[in-house]
Amino acid sequence: MTINIRVLNAEDESWLAKTSTDIFDDPIDLKHAIEFLNDSRHHIVVATENDEIVGFVSGVHYVHPDKPNPEFWINEVGVAETHRAQGIGKSLMNTMLQVAQDLGCKEAWVLTENDNIPAKNLYKSVSGDETQDVVMYTFRIGS
Repeated sequence: MTINIRVLNAEDESWLAKTSTDIFDDPIDLKHAIEFLNDSRHHIVVATENDEIVGFVSGVHYVHPDKPNPEFWINEVGVAETHRAQGIGKSLMNTMLQVAQDLGCKEAWVLTENDNIPAKNLYKSVSGDETQDVVMYTFRIGS
């Protein structure tokens, strides 16, 4: 097995059609994929094997009026079930954290459920500090 890690850019929408069925929550919508890849603040790093995506991490860098540096939000990480526990998630995270650093970010953050032990182990493996004092609220907007 040869796994390649690559950062996708605006010309790479065809790669998103080459995904394992269990790494994204829903099927890829080409229109949204193109919009995502053409937005300079959105980032996605993928792991490929035999020209198929078997893992990814996506995120967004953003600025805030009272912060001296951009910050990076890691939105989602997914690795095909057949490829888990092989270090792919760690390689993806390390690459994405390098992307954030290259953008001038001094901090990145991610949320996960308290009972998602694999995700918590992954984030700890790349030197993430667990914070216990965070509560996430979800808002349903519209109908």
